Amino acid sequence: MDIATGVGILAGIATICSLIIIDGGNFAAYYDKHAMIIIFGGATAATMVRFPFSVIAHGLPMGLRFAFTLRSVNPRELIEEITRVAEIARKSGPVALESVEVSDTFLAQGLRYIADGYDKDFIRDTMERDRDNFLQRLDEGSKVYRAIGDCAPAWGMVGTIIGMVSMFANMSDPSKLGPAMATALLATLYGALVANMITLPIADKLHIKLEEEEISRTLIIDGVLQMRDAKSATLVREMLLAYLPDHHRAEMAAA
Repeated sequence: MDIATGVGILAGIATICSLIIIDGGNFAAYYDKHAMIIIFGGATAATMVRFPFSVIAHGLPMGLRFAFTLRSVNPRELIEEITRVAEIARKSGPVALESVEVSDTFLAQGLRYIADGYDKDFIRDTMERDRDNFLQRLDEGSKVYRAIGDCAPAWGMVGTIIGMVSMFANMSDPSKLGPAMATALLATLYGALVANMITLPIADKLHIKLEEEEISRTLIIDGVLQMRDAKSATLVREMLLAYLPDHHRAEMAAA
């Protein structure tokens, strides 16, 4: 579980609540149903115009789930695990991979293909297709959250304009000036909070995890294909070290 996402959101909420408490603790003053309708209704409508409903329906829950739970793969540990498995495959043959346990499900899938005797082209095409489909779904989730983050502040400005129009239209009635001003200011606040505390950070987190998964899954595909060709564990390890930064290569070489 990626605790940084949850801790960051809770820290943002705690910061806002602390400021409200310092200013007197009147939380009710920061709630306005008109502003809520403008921000969430408007942002939802704009996002539905941008994307097909099917993309939104699976992009929102998938993005939220991966932002909180998708593990961060360490390429160095992955290389060491593939090297260990390659040594087993070289000494005991492909059939021995049926009983090998690995932590990564994508790597386990590749080992199953080798143990079942599938040819190299099938393994490459199937695993690359699985990788690309997974990355596409993750990218769609990132785009949906970024779209909400892009339009939420704009809808906050729309709410501000609506509130200002209502306020100026009722200058003769002081009782209506307060609610109109609240709508004007809180719509901007809600839009800024939704964008900068939730949706845009989640979109950036998903983009980073997409890049990590692309590197890790491509590394796994190359390692599996080398094992399919019965390459030595040393050769497999040396080839996969190309995925690491220079300083990590030097550390692993020294180890």
